[in-house]
Amino acid sequence: MTELGKYLLKKSIKKADVARKTGISTSRLSELSRNESTKLKAEELHLISLAIDVQPTEILFELYGHLKLKG
Repeated sequence: MTELGKYLLKKSIKKADVARKTGISTSRLSELSRNESTKLKAEELHLISLAIDVQPTEILFELYGHLKLKG
């Protein structure tokens, strides 16, 4: 499961509801939730954040907050 999948699960968010509100297919949302090599597009991040009523930065931090600068 990807970090996005874990985030949606933790928030009890149904992919079908997100798909209905955003126009992102349920299969694409499932792929984003299961496959680590699938890349989340900025447009998708924005639409998902609108659909679940959170700031895009909250999702970004949950998904990528572990990244640090080198040096």
